[in-house]
Amino acid sequence: MKRILIAPLNWGLGHATRCIPIINALIAHNFEPVIASDGAALCLLRKEFPHLQSIELPSYNITYPIKGKHFKLKMLQSSPKLAKTIKAEHKATTIIIESYKIDGIISDNRLGVHCKHLPSVFITHQLKVLSGNTTWLSTKLHEKIIRQFQECWVPDNLGEPNLSGKLGHTTLYDIPVKYLGPLSRLTKKEVSFKYDVMVLLSGPEPQRGFLEKKLFTDFLNYNGKVIFIKGVIESEQHISEEKNIKIYNFMTSSQLEKAINESAFVVSRSGYTTLMDLAKLNKNAYFIPTPGQFEQEYLAERLTKLGFVGSCKQDEFTIDKLEEVSNYKGLSAMDYELNFKRLFRLFEGK
Repeated sequence: MKRILIAPLNWGLGHATRCIPIINALIAHNFEPVIASDGAALCLLRKEFPHLQSIELPSYNITYPIKGKHFKLKMLQSSPKLAKTIKAEHKATTIIIESYKIDGIISDNRLGVHCKHLPSVFITHQLKVLSGNTTWLSTKLHEKIIRQFQECWVPDNLGEPNLSGKLGHTTLYDIPVKYLGPLSRLTKKEVSFKYDVMVLLSGPEPQRGFLEKKLFTDFLNYNGKVIFIKGVIESEQHISEEKNIKIYNFMTSSQLEKAINESAFVVSRSGYTTLMDLAKLNKNAYFIPTPGQFEQEYLAERLTKLGFVGSCKQDEFTIDKLEEVSNYKGLSAMDYELNFKRLFRLFEGK
């Protein structure tokens, strides 16, 4: 079997979780996936695929500023360190290719994981990278990175309806861009609701922790049953209850699928992978984008304007906002048949 290195970015859990259906498809089509990442993303995939080989890559150590308005400045200040990490990551990739006899690469936003001598794929839903008045520059820099790969895969529909809007639908690059349809490891099940609301958290610190503290305090006074997923990957799962709230530090894919299906609606960040999961499960939601993250703010505002879900800024959220949920139609699955056999032809060789 040909070995395919699959390497998601450790930025929240979304990049890792949307790689799960691709890893399963690789296995089903007689490829041998080798996982490479770091931190919580690597920990999650090791729990999902304990039988697969996995390797730790250099960490980008991405953190958010305490105040969202400083996000862009923080990224600019971190750019020399980020460039150094990408160089180390590329060097590690060269060693991994030789040591593990790798035949192809799938990188989900890991900028240094590619090889000009092997078929290399870059996964992103951001052909356009929003950064305020520097969007043109961030997009050009991203385009330069993508050109180092043989193909770019966008996890969204090519036409309407779609989830990413202008992020994933812009002028195509001079390399093949393939639309996969929304990717999710979850499946909709017709079950009775067990919880009135699910709180589903993820993302880098300290903003994940800020929102956890705020929402936990707010929901202690909520008149309904709540399941609260902190999104903190640890060696062991911890479950506790306080008043009306059942609390998990993290869930496996099967547990999360069951819990979301059993929840009337979801309060979460507007991360793109969360959007894909909730659309697959036909869920209504209320989104609180990460402060200062232009992508999440755009996605939340777009879906609110289209009448799908409610949303607001983090410092504006109160429990009363949830009364707006019934005014929106919720997210729905998009019929998209992905031919993985055709998609993986890139790795079959001549």
